[in-house]
Amino acid sequence: MRLGCGRGLVLAFWWAGVPALVAQTVAPSAETQRHIERVEAGLVPPVIVKGDTHAAHTLQERMAATHVPGISIAVIHHGQIEWARGFGVMKVGGSPVTADTLFQAGSISKPVAALAALRLVQEGKLSLDADVNTELKSWKLPYGPEAKGKTVTLRELLTHTGGTTVHGFPGYAAGEPVPTLVQVLNGEKPANTPAIRVETEPGTKWNYSGGGITIMQLMMIEASGEAFPKLLHDTVLAPIGMTHSTYQQPLPKDWRAMAATPYEHDGKPVVGGAHTYPEMAAAGLWTTPTDLAKYAIEVERSLAGEANHVLSKEMTAQMLTRGMGDWGLGVEIGGSQADPYFTHGGVDEGFESIFAAYEQGGEGAVVMTNAQGGEELAQEVMRSIATEYGWPDFQPKVVTAVTMDPKIVAEYVGTYEVGPNFDIVIALKDGHLVASATGQSEEEVIAESATKFLVPAVGAEFEFVPDAQGKVAYLVLNPGARSMKAMKK
Repeated sequence: MRLGCGRGLVLAFWWAGVPALVAQTVAPSAETQRHIERVEAGLVPPVIVKGDTHAAHTLQERMAATHVPGISIAVIHHGQIEWARGFGVMKVGGSPVTADTLFQAGSISKPVAALAALRLVQEGKLSLDADVNTELKSWKLPYGPEAKGKTVTLRELLTHTGGTTVHGFPGYAAGEPVPTLVQVLNGEKPANTPAIRVETEPGTKWNYSGGGITIMQLMMIEASGEAFPKLLHDTVLAPIGMTHSTYQQPLPKDWRAMAATPYEHDGKPVVGGAHTYPEMAAAGLWTTPTDLAKYAIEVERSLAGEANHVLSKEMTAQMLTRGMGDWGLGVEIGGSQADPYFTHGGVDEGFESIFAAYEQGGEGAVVMTNAQGGEELAQEVMRSIATEYGWPDFQPKVVTAVTMDPKIVAEYVGTYEVGPNFDIVIALKDGHLVASATGQSEEEVIAESATKFLVPAVGAEFEFVPDAQGKVAYLVLNPGARSMKAMKK
């Protein structure tokens, strides 16, 4: 186990581009060990029925159930990395995961890249609010009638409000030709994603766009005159001490022995291994939870004016300002106004991860896995950490189930159309309601009231709504700001 931020001595240096490590391993204190053991034993679904003594599972049980061979965790407590530990294996039948095992970060690449972009803004090399085409040289973003005469800015790219297309990127399997960045932007072969264009009026709608971040990548390269991996190493990774991180794509051969093998949903390894992502800013970071925890701590301390290795206090505050879609500059902002946190998830082929850190108080965690579907497990680990450390968010919802009249329950049975080719089927099984969505497994449903129900395993909520005759007409999935209406067929 490798500990940092005052908890252990770590001496790292670079030789021929490869991180070599000389570390003094420090055994965790008795209190920290109890934290670790309770986190390992306390994995629960998003919703728990009060009194259910069987809700919690161990990390090992859930890894087996979700077909996740390896997972790595780092926990930030009181502004320091309290513990970092790997579980499972780098590949089936292979070496165990350690705190130094590398994982692809997926979209967690974006908030780290955002630091470098904002550093260029701070240095006057980029502008947050100018038309991106005034910053771009080798390629220009075409503006069609969809833009309604408006231009796109770097601020809008970072906040996903620029109206740009392409949600995410699948990467390129081993042996496949890899496109240039301009080919990706234009959707030209061998690119496997469409051209990145403006599809809605800039500044009017929040819509997650990895394509927008890829435009930002080209802006950063041209503004700095440096290759993207070197720019990120020099401006972010090295100053923060992220010695086990790189944006090089594909991963250099000398690093590969430290990297976890990616796996599919069914437990089979990704054919050919990790995919290559020329969309480095959006999906190209290789890293560890410990290094991402260092990133989170730097942001926390930078906001407080205690350590500003990359950004000023003022620029950090601007980065963490909650805007449209609850998004800051490169990160999602959650929590209350009084106690917000910044967070991001990441998915690359065979890798799924999440991180969250509070702006005040020095709390947070990073969880990385080497399997598709690993985000479900990572969320369970985050809930366990939140419960153990008393976070105000992320903890499971505890509900009291009510007993329903079987005649009323029977009226809810049926198929509800959420959208084209996507239904929710409500059925009776052993006297209890169960729900299944198209292409998904059947899950138990519990009642909170005569019309409101929960699916504890996934945290989904829905409410049945009757027509004028009192017959069930439709259900509302996840009532609230982002609810969806599903008509009964």
